[in-house]
Amino acid sequence: MRKVDHVPDLAEAAALQRRRYRELQRQSRLFDARTRMIGVDLEGLDAQVNDKRIQDATQRAWDDSIAAEMKQNDKIVCIVDQRQKKDTVNLEKALNEFRQNYQQPETRREFDLSDPQSLKKNMPARVADSDPRCTASGLQKFMGEDLNSENRKKYQQEQTREWLLEQQKDWANALADRKFADSLHDTHRLELDQKAMDLQRRDEETRRAICVATKEFNIKQAIESEEKKKLEKQQELEDDIAEISNLLKGDLLSENPQQAVSSFASNRVITDRWKGMSQDQLKEIRDVQLQQVLEKLRLEEEERQRKAEWDRRRIQAARAELLYERHQQRQNRELRRALDNLNAQLSQDQKRRRAALDEEVYANFPSGQYYTQFNTTSR
Repeated sequence: MRKVDHVPDLAEAAALQRRRYRELQRQSRLFDARTRMIGVDLEGLDAQVNDKRIQDATQRAWDDSIAAEMKQNDKIVCIVDQRQKKDTVNLEKALNEFRQNYQQPETRREFDLSDPQSLKKNMPARVADSDPRCTASGLQKFMGEDLNSENRKKYQQEQTREWLLEQQKDWANALADRKFADSLHDTHRLELDQKAMDLQRRDEETRRAICVATKEFNIKQAIESEEKKKLEKQQELEDDIAEISNLLKGDLLSENPQQAVSSFASNRVITDRWKGMSQDQLKEIRDVQLQQVLEKLRLEEEERQRKAEWDRRRIQAARAELLYERHQQRQNRELRRALDNLNAQLSQDQKRRRAALDEEVYANFPSGQYYTQFNTTSR
């Protein structure tokens, strides 16, 4: 049975890294006063939608592989259970056949002591040397001088040889059946291993395809972002050049006194073009500028404090995410340890049940030389 490997998924790690990178880009856009935009971040939303689609596709592929592996494991368990049941039935059948064929009451060595037909089988009176009335005091028969001793010995030897040949034949048949069953079992096991390898190969191909698609998507997004930055920089450079050219060619920087003359009257001036000012007006302007400088410093200090607060929150969020990942890893290790302990306990229970079944089966065999040899060979 193939166990599930509890290792971090590469696709999930890559997705997490992409989310962190986009979050940093988003913060740099939001917290930068020069590039801040008012409205909805369409690029960020599109990137989140694409990430969600990739994550869903990855999760579906992973769920399909897990479901296929669970089905394969269920099939393996069913096949092993059926084989055990079949072996038990065959063993009981062979045991019953052996008892019917080779453990009849007539074949026992002590059967003549409890034979119900012993009186009917007794010899008539005065029949050769087997006459029970030929006692020791009659001096009619001595030890080893009966007339049927040679035939009896030959018959016993022939019977013993036939029994041995039959037992050898049965042992050979049982060994051939066992080899055939082992070959079938090896064939089924190789087929199951091949199916497991095919499932693993499909899983790896799916992961590689997802990684390639993610890499291509990231490359495409990077190229588009780079091109957009180049276009924005080019446009900004052109606007700056045009603004500088207009300022250099205009009347504002050329110090032309005629630009302040109003078209309505000669004593009236245009305030935004007038160059000559009194000391009070200049002082007022300097005061206003000083206030603007102070206001700008205050705004910069607030901006710095706000950035520091955002950095602190981002560090706390990253730390919480790291703690959560460590907690998830500990839970995965505990689950894997519990699964290993459960597999070991199930294996020990199965071994104990099999040992108890074997002891119960072997305990039913009677004692005897030939039966002990048969049990040893079958085992």
